[in-house]
Amino acid sequence: MHIDVHELDVFVLWGSAITFLAILAVRVSSRTRLPSLLLYLLMGVAIGEAGFGIHFEDAELAHAMGFAALVVILAEGGLTTTWSDVRPSMRLGLSLATVGVLVSITVVAVGTHYLLGLSWETAVLLGAVTSPTDAAAVFSVLRVVPLPRRLTGALEAESGLNDAPTIVLVTLISTGALAEHGVLWNVGLVAYELIGGLAIGLGVGFVGAWVMRRAALPSSGLYPLAVMSLCFIGYGSAAAAHASGFAAVYVAALVLGNSDLPHRAATRSFGEGLAWLAQIGLFVMLGLLLSPARIGPETIAYAVVAGLVLTLVARPVSVAVSAVVQPMPPRELAFISWAGLRGAVPIVLATIPLAEGVEDSERLFDIVFVLVVIYTLVTGPTLPMVAKVLRVARRSEPRGLDIEAAPLERVAADLLQVAISPVSKMHGVEVGELRLPPGASVSMIVREGQTLVPERRTVLKHGDDLLVVTPRRQREKTEERLRQVSSRGRLAQWLGR
Repeated sequence: MHIDVHELDVFVLWGSAITFLAILAVRVSSRTRLPSLLLYLLMGVAIGEAGFGIHFEDAELAHAMGFAALVVILAEGGLTTTWSDVRPSMRLGLSLATVGVLVSITVVAVGTHYLLGLSWETAVLLGAVTSPTDAAAVFSVLRVVPLPRRLTGALEAESGLNDAPTIVLVTLISTGALAEHGVLWNVGLVAYELIGGLAIGLGVGFVGAWVMRRAALPSSGLYPLAVMSLCFIGYGSAAAAHASGFAAVYVAALVLGNSDLPHRAATRSFGEGLAWLAQIGLFVMLGLLLSPARIGPETIAYAVVAGLVLTLVARPVSVAVSAVVQPMPPRELAFISWAGLRGAVPIVLATIPLAEGVEDSERLFDIVFVLVVIYTLVTGPTLPMVAKVLRVARRSEPRGLDIEAAPLERVAADLLQVAISPVSKMHGVEVGELRLPPGASVSMIVREGQTLVPERRTVLKHGDDLLVVTPRRQREKTEERLRQVSSRGRLAQWLGR
């Protein structure tokens, strides 16, 4: 195979320039609270056939590259998710990823078939590809919205696990295999894919963590590579066993990210950077795949109607049904319904029927693309306001106390940076009255730009920044104790640790 060096140089130039611009665009997305995927998709459209004239119509390549990017994104999601956050809501997250997906597919399929006159095959495919939430969108947006752990945990668990059953369903429909077998066979296949993927992911995660704790690698930079390799081994092992590689890679990464491994901070940072690169490449490629000439008023109208059915009917119903296994207050379920962010995943799934040559697949791809853009613009920026209106946002912690953590790997401890806000009741409390768990202590106070080493009788004040060292096993208790004192002041000493 002959490779033109000049063409390679041009590709490197354009690829690097687009990547750099996409990185700068993160600043814009963080200020507007829009998922950066929208900017990347528009960048792809801008350099495509309607812009700079780059033609890209290889649906099979887009399908393969899309799956590869999703593997990286899910691995990063698992590595950076704290198990203690998702554990209380895992039942709801798993229910949303399975039962919720089936309910959503049914409602969207019935609604779009009768309202838009779509064929049953196209309507079911539309319901299937738009049902899963997007991990990249959820992880990027929700982590800057102050929510209770049970809400973020449920949404993150759902977005990490719902790709697996949906991909199986879309593939079965696109290849015609769904109609060839009975209901029990199809249900059993989906169950096997999901359960098998979870089991393999757990196995790879625990075995990999055991190996990594005993492996003395000569360079710290090798540890992030080794951990990411283990995540990919989870995906490949599950795929080889005809189970869900997406479930396996997320669970393996979740186990590895929450294990006491060397250089965890470097591993998470490496995974985050790799995921950003995967997102940029994925979204720009999907933007390239779109042909703006095919987008007309009819496509936009279909996307709006389908989005209304999905957002206002299918999502709330699926959340209500899924919550049977783990009931929550209505206002929290309403927020989960609104926070079902769609992103690249529906567009990637739409490339499956496109690659299989399913009838009307181009029209389906265009509808899904427009739907994702419109409803991401609607839901993403409004999440903070909706959280405030529904009264589900955490108020005590952001109002009174701000805690950030950094790992101290060599001593299995964490360094907490605690900011005492002007309304915190920690003002006037002595350091000794904090009564932190055994092994935890306030090591430094930064006050008006000056540092001081505290004593037990040192009085804390508004605006102070504390550096608190805590053993990793005591971190949750330490943070909880600090929040108690911040919200109740000296009275918190009667509440115990």
